[in-house]
Amino acid sequence: SAGLAIALRDFVTAVAGWLFLLLRKPFEVGDRIEIGGYRGDVIDVRIFKFTLVEIGNWVQADQSTGRIIHLPNNLIIQETITNYTRGFRHIWNEIEVLVTFESDWRRAKRILTEIAERQTGEFTDQARNDLRQAASRYMLYFTHLTPIVYTRIADSGVLLTLRHICPPRRRRGAEESIAEEILTRFAEEPEIDLAYPTTRLFRHDREGKTALRPGTETRDTEPDPD
Repeated sequence: SAGLAIALRDFVTAVAGWLFLLLRKPFEVGDRIEIGGYRGDVIDVRIFKFTLVEIGNWVQADQSTGRIIHLPNNLIIQETITNYTRGFRHIWNEIEVLVTFESDWRRAKRILTEIAERQTGEFTDQARNDLRQAASRYMLYFTHLTPIVYTRIADSGVLLTLRHICPPRRRRGAEESIAEEILTRFAEEPEIDLAYPTTRLFRHDREGKTALRPGTETRDTEPDPD
């Protein structure tokens, strides 16, 4: 009995995974998922295995590799399932743009916001409709769906992070369109330069703050004992 149970363990868990898939429907054919370290679009579901068209791996931006992966239904019970397209059918994507400290970063931030709103406006409208539908089933609440640009001080300049929403399968195309327009617009701006890691000689005695330069007298803040 013990030997039979061990021999049939994979068979039983595969059937259990298939039943869980039928009852709870964590994913269906056409969904994009990640499970057990594998990512792809579901193209077939059987009683013992399901099949994915692989994405990612050596290919960037979640595009297809062309490989077909057959995975046992055991994974449905044993592994965490991430569904890209179920419920709220959009994902957040971020594009980082680094400008020099001398650049007009406020204007660069405005330009990034304008570009994102123009390029992803259709995605935002679709996301609002999806969110209303998903909120009836899932505890999904997003305060803002419009693009936003965050500012952070980095080692080589001011880092502007553009966060926008898009469908999973259009992430690379949307990022390319935004990046090309950023390069075009920044090339027309004399007060904005893209930054990159570099080495600079800093003369503290000439470029530092006046009060901190060598030989500069500073006012003593301690009270005079006399």
